[in-house]
Amino acid sequence: MKTLTLSLAALALGVAGLSACSNGTDEPASGQKTVPDFWPEVQSPIANGEAVEQRVEALLSEMTIKQKVAQLVQPEIRDVTVEDMREYGFGSYLNGGGSFPGANKHATPEEWIALAEAMYQASIDDSVDGSSIPTMWGTDAVHGHNNVIGATLFPHNIGLGAMRDPALIEKIATATAKEVRATGIDWIFAPTVAVVRDDRWGRTYESYSEDPEIVGQYARAIVSGLQGDISDGNIDDQHVISTVKHFVGDGGTDKGDDQGNNLATEKELFDIHAQGYVEGLNAGSQSVMASFNSWHGEKIHGSKYLLTDVLKNKMGFDGFVVGDWNGHGQIPGCSNEDCPQALLAGLDVYMAPTPIWKPLFHNLVAQVESGEIPLARLDDAVRRVLRVKLRVGLFDLPSPANRSLSGKKSVIGAPEHRAVAREAVRKSLVMLKNNQQILPLNPGSQILVAGEAAHNIGQQSGGWTITWQGTGNENSDFPGATSIFTGIEHAVTAAGGSAELSVDGSYTVKPDAAIVVFGETPYAEGNGDIANVEYQREEKRDLALLQSLKAQGIPVVSVFITGRPMWVTPEINASDAFVVAWLPGSEGQGVADVLFTTEDGTVNFPMQGRLSFSWPATPYQNPVNKGDGKTPLFDYGYGLTYTDQTELATLNESLDDTTPAMTDHVIFQQSVQQPWQLVATSNDARKTMNSNVLNVGSLAVRTADRLVQEDTLYIQFGDNADTVSFFSPFPEDLLDFASADSALTFDFQQENSGDLSIAMECGDDCKGELSLNSFSQNSNEWQTLIIPTACFVQAGVNLKEVYSPLTLSSNQVAAVRISNIRLTRMEELPDCPAR
Repeated sequence: MKTLTLSLAALALGVAGLSACSNGTDEPASGQKTVPDFWPEVQSPIANGEAVEQRVEALLSEMTIKQKVAQLVQPEIRDVTVEDMREYGFGSYLNGGGSFPGANKHATPEEWIALAEAMYQASIDDSVDGSSIPTMWGTDAVHGHNNVIGATLFPHNIGLGAMRDPALIEKIATATAKEVRATGIDWIFAPTVAVVRDDRWGRTYESYSEDPEIVGQYARAIVSGLQGDISDGNIDDQHVISTVKHFVGDGGTDKGDDQGNNLATEKELFDIHAQGYVEGLNAGSQSVMASFNSWHGEKIHGSKYLLTDVLKNKMGFDGFVVGDWNGHGQIPGCSNEDCPQALLAGLDVYMAPTPIWKPLFHNLVAQVESGEIPLARLDDAVRRVLRVKLRVGLFDLPSPANRSLSGKKSVIGAPEHRAVAREAVRKSLVMLKNNQQILPLNPGSQILVAGEAAHNIGQQSGGWTITWQGTGNENSDFPGATSIFTGIEHAVTAAGGSAELSVDGSYTVKPDAAIVVFGETPYAEGNGDIANVEYQREEKRDLALLQSLKAQGIPVVSVFITGRPMWVTPEINASDAFVVAWLPGSEGQGVADVLFTTEDGTVNFPMQGRLSFSWPATPYQNPVNKGDGKTPLFDYGYGLTYTDQTELATLNESLDDTTPAMTDHVIFQQSVQQPWQLVATSNDARKTMNSNVLNVGSLAVRTADRLVQEDTLYIQFGDNADTVSFFSPFPEDLLDFASADSALTFDFQQENSGDLSIAMECGDDCKGELSLNSFSQNSNEWQTLIIPTACFVQAGVNLKEVYSPLTLSSNQVAAVRISNIRLTRMEELPDCPAR
């Protein structure tokens, strides 16, 4: 993640923002109703064994409050040491995406094992904390052991959904569990069982389908593969603890906003978004991760109704609920360091990355000692953690360095695992177009392979690949992996053909056909949120490449790399065949397996994938899901095979009748609007505004009244390079306001404005900064300022990923009032200042 994002995100989440308002529905607040009977009781294959329960109670009876609280706090390896583990005895710890032992991206399996062993030995050393309860390590292995160099990377979930193959899903999970165990890790934060209903969400590729039936089937299969045969009440050391996540409704937020608000009725919440939990828990999953999102304005991390009344009491889940990355800090009235509300709501384990784990631990201890947190609730949470540890065999297994798979390099990226991944790639491909049955190609041909994704293993693997965002990687970071081009090259040269790689489509000899591999670049979570699903909205480079090859009379096969359905109608029209490869992972040769025949001209492998998401007819057709009455371009379940002789006519590329009326993007109107937070910085001290007054250094911000109560911000700058910023921890796509008639506008009054600057910010060394005096009059009266977005673009902002749409800065004393801030479109705009 960008440095700006990290520094301001830590600040922004350090103090919880104000909660989202209710939308006026009659959905109840937590704890105010009887849970409906459509929520079923879980029938887990792991029985509540008497022997396990006796050991749990024996352990619990001997533990101090500090020892109990330590079981509920989960720090991250960048911010916790072996000595911290010895002193506190944490119940678990994690490595986040892009976090490695010793901060070494290329850490070897031995180095992963060494850290696991050191943490384990420190946890059972009772010389300091008096506890010998073993710790456990959790990791995000979401498409294979994706943090480890050389691991097998399976297709992301969206591609797996196109296979319709639960049996293969179970094999993928089994292979993943083994590779994770080989590095000494006990616990995987997977599967994601989100049912995505709006493909603008940046986590769409983490979902198997818009269809809850597929998600349910896959949840059962992947939990079974990760945990193995648990009928005897135990998980062996070649399998891992699984986590169904994120409970609940993360795939159904309004407009697909990451960590946003789900407005479904409770019946819809169950029917659409809870089926993965029903099936995953019935398969015996031992942990559930709470979701960042809200349901009707209430953060799930703080929802006693959903976490306790529904999940634990009604459904009977007896494992533990773990939070997401500082998700507890987003509960109103909480901070990352102080949040008894989460435990009271039903959270059992606080995911507490960054150094905040220490004040969080001490605050929880004090809150139990004061009675704010009842001892019974603490004991229930600890009992759940201990129960799972006993079931997974942590108390009886050898230490991490001495388990059956520990340190075995041959397990990481094992040939049999790569074979499973390659099979998954083959089965996940979805063919949208195959005019004149151009596919499969003759491998003895002369093939041009073009496009930026053709020989880019990082791009074909997507986010959550070595690093969190999947960025910053090179092909050399993937030993044993195969790019799509390399797979094609192997296939054609073995048959006497030739393959020429040329990203820009140039060639030495005119080819018999061109395969153009292009698509989305990697992203993860909110960084992937987009305003609409048009591909390459800014510069149609890939379309130009396809059209250029087509104009030269070269048959064109498009291979589209993507984490979601997108509006690629022009690109489809410019192709003779169009295949969606999703995010296939490390085994790119699986694409060539299907695109080419055998040497004798027979089909090598069938084209069999079918859409598990509806494909949009326009950039603005979101949400679009089967059964909603809308007409997508390609229906859910569509996918051509090699036996089909469908000729796809030229598709309508016109958007005149489909472009929605533009609405304003409101930033501040009586309050700061989602997803923005008001962040104040003075002399390197930073705070987020979560009440009507904020003071930091020489800077003061408070709400004030103009037309109605608290519709204005009164800002008093000091002389310490003070800054007030409307900030989001994830970038917002504001390209809708890139047109010549778009502007940032707000009402403004100055008492003494000095020389204020105004900026839009888009990450490290990425912003457009202007002098506010260029757009304001020298007057103490209220005035409406209009600043064309084009001026910010000229000054350097990238509207595709905006972290702050308005930042005010001053190096001298100044006082201003600001109100009614929005991005809008207007007929008349002022000129941009000369640069």
